Amino acid sequence: MAITKPPYPPEFRREAVRLARSSGKSRQAIAHGLGVSVETLRLWVKRAEIDAGLRQDGLTTEETEELRRLRRENKILREERENLVKAAAFFARETDARR
Repeated sequence: MAITKPPYPPEFRREAVRLARSSGKSRQAIAHGLGVSVETLRLWVKRAEIDAGLRQDGLTTEETEELRRLRRENKILREERENLVKAAAFFARETDARR
């Protein structure tokens, strides 16, 4: 799976979150002014709050990245194990055929 570049740079996201927290304007007004959806802004604010430890209802960005990395590693290990099982079965048949 290819890693795609996010459409908005991290600096833009941080600034949007800062505006949402401190400007006193509604999230809808801020989102409209920035050209993003209200839902996108809401998710950015939620992610920032989780990463800052202000919320406990989700994984931090670091935890999410680690989970993704571990799942990928686990998939590779399962595939390697499956290949080893198949190779062992193949060589067992070869050995039996020679007897």
